[in-house]
Amino acid sequence: MKHLLLDTNIIILLVRQPKSLQFLSKKYPQSQYTLTISIVTEGEIKSFAIQQNWGMGKLKTLDELLSQFLVLPIQAKSIIDVYAEIDAYSQGKLPNKPLNNSARNMGKNDLWIAATTKVINGTLITTDLDFSHLQDIFFPIDFLEIES
Repeated sequence: MKHLLLDTNIIILLVRQPKSLQFLSKKYPQSQYTLTISIVTEGEIKSFAIQQNWGMGKLKTLDELLSQFLVLPIQAKSIIDVYAEIDAYSQGKLPNKPLNNSARNMGKNDLWIAATTKVINGTLITTDLDFSHLQDIFFPIDFLEIES
């Protein structure tokens, strides 16, 4: 079974546009894929919900949605090691793996999400181009476009 790791922006999209879950389920059938999120995504989305003053209905939708995913912790040594590797790579300072572009400052939460994706040998599902320099170097990325 293949692992898909959903970025925080995908979770936001799924809460705001619940029919997007049907699109995602059709594109990635549960019989072939395990939908996962990082614990970092859970923290980010809950903070976002507070900051956006989401009402009880959206919060309930969020909780129901989160319960459908495998939530992965970040305390594993392998994730910590890959976090350091991706951060060094993004800064153009990883020996034996030069960055083809100029240095990129990735958000720390994005680094945790990227490291988790690499360790589970998964595919990152996102709309965030900040991950694009990692495409096929550390893991595959599906830059999702969901039609309204």
